[in-house]
Amino acid sequence: MTQSKRADLGKDPQRVSGMFDQVAAGYDRTNTVMTFGNDAFWRAATTRAVAPKRGERILDLAAGTASSSASIAMSGADVVAADFSPGMLAEGRRRHGNLKNLSFVEADAMNLPFADDEFDAVTMSYGLRNVQQPKKALAELFRVTKPGGRVVINEFSTPPGKVFRGLYRLYNAQVLPRVARVAGTNGDAYDYLNESIKDWPDQRTLSAWLREVGWTDVAYRNLSFGIVALHRGIKPAKANKPSNTAKATRTARPKKA
Repeated sequence: MTQSKRADLGKDPQRVSGMFDQVAAGYDRTNTVMTFGNDAFWRAATTRAVAPKRGERILDLAAGTASSSASIAMSGADVVAADFSPGMLAEGRRRHGNLKNLSFVEADAMNLPFADDEFDAVTMSYGLRNVQQPKKALAELFRVTKPGGRVVINEFSTPPGKVFRGLYRLYNAQVLPRVARVAGTNGDAYDYLNESIKDWPDQRTLSAWLREVGWTDVAYRNLSFGIVALHRGIKPAKANKPSNTAKATRTARPKKA
């Protein structure tokens, strides 16, 4: 992984997966430190947006160490924690394997090992940036969701305020990797995190991508001044093919939740 550019959007899945394998043990601890505890707030907001119900089947893609998966599973829903990093899943099993309604699956976001219309809801937190073809991952999430089902994407985003955005980018570039190293985590992984956030599209663009693959009622809400954004959508009861939906919604403006 080169020092100059770890995170262009044409990422190699094996290298990225290997990087996350290396940081799995300290991942949650480092995230809490570097977000000043906001990660718990963001996780709670994601769970509320998913609105899980007992008896539902829910996919948590890019589940990492399954912190969000476990939060959702507390509702009584049957949750599948899926990730492409075996190391992250192993750590998730170690921490949350006692939950009977939580299962773990190694999965490629661009080619999910699930049937069509299998899940009542799907969610993905901080993982879409790591996918080589994020639109393809969104289309796969659409495919495996039941008609009438819902999607929740929580992703790092672009703070709308110019001054705060500048301070945030300075923190990511200069402070975040140092904090990770002090916390005992691979700092290169957090250099990667900074670069992937900097290169990632803004809230309106991601909303447009969701519409393009077929999701309707798309909305987003900024959390923590836009450091992250919570995107939501619904799979129509009679879903159009993504290509038809893309034509119909290409000019639609995303709305805020």
